[in-house]
Amino acid sequence: MKYRFLLIYCYFVMFLFITKIIVSQEMPTTRKSTADKELGSNNKILIIPFENKMYMSEIDYYINRETKLNMKQIRYEFRDGLNEQLYYAFKKRKFNPIDLMSDTVKYNKDLKFIYGNITYDYVKIPDPNNYKPPVKEKKEKGIQQGQIVAETETENKFMNTRVLSPSLIPYLYQKYKAQYYVFINELDLKASAVNPTDYIPETAKRKVIVHYTVYSVDAKEIHSGIVEKEFEKTLNTPKAIIKNNFSFIAETIAERVVNQVNKNITNEKTK
Repeated sequence: MKYRFLLIYCYFVMFLFITKIIVSQEMPTTRKSTADKELGSNNKILIIPFENKMYMSEIDYYINRETKLNMKQIRYEFRDGLNEQLYYAFKKRKFNPIDLMSDTVKYNKDLKFIYGNITYDYVKIPDPNNYKPPVKEKKEKGIQQGQIVAETETENKFMNTRVLSPSLIPYLYQKYKAQYYVFINELDLKASAVNPTDYIPETAKRKVIVHYTVYSVDAKEIHSGIVEKEFEKTLNTPKAIIKNNFSFIAETIAERVVNQVNKNITNEKTK
């Protein structure tokens, strides 16, 4: 009886060991595993998450009510989830991405340095298919009812990143050897009803909007704009919102960048 029990125990331990191996083989490769191993690639791309202050949400009340996550936790989930989807989107297109959200302790110093050397301009959204870098326009002034007023038009505009320090991109290149730099400038989560006590009709829609800017290693802006996607009001967890929407946004940004890079290469060859 004693030997029989020992035999059963050995089979049980072996089963757990084999199961652990199988499960570990099915787990996707983490974003951390390639960040430091591909420094020699010509297609390296650095993915920079949005600053904490650049998170604009009208649905955190509903998320908190369902998940009990606080504002900082909600913001972190979206910040990390967006960068993760961008990582996989660029990886699929033969880029070697470095995600600065993959290890916030390791990259914290660089993130602070980056944020301290950039600013934001609210400018017109460029045509993604016939791209030209947007230019900050002077506010038009006029007279209304005897008062001088400035133009406050906000439609068809987005938050664009502008590099302040000429040393920023060279510093990042020296450290990461990246040819391209994707700045996520702002994340907006819009709701049909802003006041949590308002009645929300069944047909109400929500919208996620991502503002982005991409620089090349020579500090030239090669693409920028927004990507937006509507989603159902029933999605009230970061995990569900990320799963159903962020992949589309990341794929769209990655595709635009690849198309623009190829277009620039072709133009250089024809010169």
